[in-house]
Amino acid sequence: MGTLDWIILSGTLLFIVAFGVWRTRGSQDVDDYVRGGKRAKWLTVGLSVMATQASAITFLSTPGQAFHDGMGFVQFYFGLPLAMIIICMVFVPIYHHLKVYTAYEFLERRFDLKTRTLAALLFLVQRGLSAGITIFAPSIILSAVLGWHLNTLNIIIGILVIIYVVSGGTKAVNVTQKQQMFVIMLGMFAAFFFILGYLPTDISFGKALKVAGASEKLNILNFELDTNSRYTFWSGITGGMFLMLAYFGTDQSQVQRYLSGKSVRESQLGLIFNAILKIPMQFFILLVGVMVFVFYQYNPSPLNFNPAATAAVMDSPMKEDYLQLQKAHQDIQLEKKLAQDAFSQALELKEYSTTIDAKQQILEINRRESNQREAARNLIRQADPAVETNDKDYVFIHFILNYLPRGIIGLLLAVILSAAMSSTASELNALGTITALDLYKRNAKASDDPARDVRISRLFTLIWGVIAILIACVADLFDNLIQLVNIIGSIFYGNVLGIFLLAFFIRFVRGNAVFVAAIITQAVVIIGWSLDWMSYLWLNAFGCTLVIGLALLFEGFDRLLGPPAEADTA
Repeated sequence: MGTLDWIILSGTLLFIVAFGVWRTRGSQDVDDYVRGGKRAKWLTVGLSVMATQASAITFLSTPGQAFHDGMGFVQFYFGLPLAMIIICMVFVPIYHHLKVYTAYEFLERRFDLKTRTLAALLFLVQRGLSAGITIFAPSIILSAVLGWHLNTLNIIIGILVIIYVVSGGTKAVNVTQKQQMFVIMLGMFAAFFFILGYLPTDISFGKALKVAGASEKLNILNFELDTNSRYTFWSGITGGMFLMLAYFGTDQSQVQRYLSGKSVRESQLGLIFNAILKIPMQFFILLVGVMVFVFYQYNPSPLNFNPAATAAVMDSPMKEDYLQLQKAHQDIQLEKKLAQDAFSQALELKEYSTTIDAKQQILEINRRESNQREAARNLIRQADPAVETNDKDYVFIHFILNYLPRGIIGLLLAVILSAAMSSTASELNALGTITALDLYKRNAKASDDPARDVRISRLFTLIWGVIAILIACVADLFDNLIQLVNIIGSIFYGNVLGIFLLAFFIRFVRGNAVFVAAIITQAVVIIGWSLDWMSYLWLNAFGCTLVIGLALLFEGFDRLLGPPAEADTA
């Protein structure tokens, strides 16, 4: 990194923090601090909702996901528009009508205090872990490629977020996320056009898509009915819908975004804005990863993109074996370039049989290269079992640091850290709010001092910021980061969503049945995940269905065996 990169990176981050503190100073009461005074317009709501979901993990992991596995991951988001329609029709009007500060406040009005407390605790566990991961994700990757100390990066990111979130609350989150989304999209578009500019002169964007298609990177739709397949059309439209419905409808980090809307209509428009743009945005980010793949068809790529993994094996007795693999990998790189040239020529000549033969040759080379990369991972595991061998999360950052010009590197690093800050800010804002209002204030002596309530909210936000930093410092990376966060959510979200659906639609079920059903369901889902009963996306539908079924069963037994009781009312 050059001086210009450092100026752009530090200047961007410091501006966001200073702007957030300056624009949102002086919150006088909880309504102002938690709901931003309910003054946000639809565009602010929409961008804030989008920025909350689009963490650094999105911009680090998604291109690497596309590089290795193609565009199929976009199916994960197919259920999002359906979820948004349901939330706009059901959740938003009820939340606004009841004037709640948190989603779980509604559960007490519908059921009882213990159900509200249980749902709040489930949120704190899963979102507290996720907050640590959203800090840890960019830190571990940047520390590996830049040589910075991991915990130093964790602390820097955490402190930057804590400063403006503790100061301004929800309003600070909303204001800064607009700036962060501008930086993020500017950086991603810059990266995309630079990648296209670095391709060989005879490779247009259209031909680049054909090159990617020849390696089966553009296979978007998978209609298999196998529940063990992670990303299919059906898992996206069902499991993905349940996950999005739970995330946007019951997760306080998102609910708090649209509770700040000045009206029901502004909140609904913000969510529809996200429903329309989210899939195209994810498609574009995946497309960036596919273009990185095309770039490496004509340029040398490392055997493993994680520099820490390479350093570990080169300092071990496995060094000679790894060097032999690297030599074979270099030979394959040359074969790959020649095969791609032959494929391009066949496309120019429009010879169908020659094109098919060239494509088959490319697929065979890709298979051999994949085997080489797996052999390299095995050597790395033998050299140091503690080093992360899955390099999906390092693909995009490797391209940024090795091929982009000065200035653009700083901008892209600002993108990664801005995304980390935006998601972490929403999470800390929600964690502090839930702890202050759903747990502390609900169980403490009543207070009529608005300033004291704000101080308590700020204190808990600060505490959760410190906890998130500590989690980041002791976290460990496995598989793919974007999948890790979604797995954590899927373990908890289905259960919580089921509780809310019972509250909204099944009026005769009471709190005791729901509370017991939720505890059993959470235990079963955790066991199911640990035993790998199904792909994690299906856990959302499974948990939701199970808690509803058990609650209906327990309520039926209770009414059959016990004295008659009137149905709860909200």
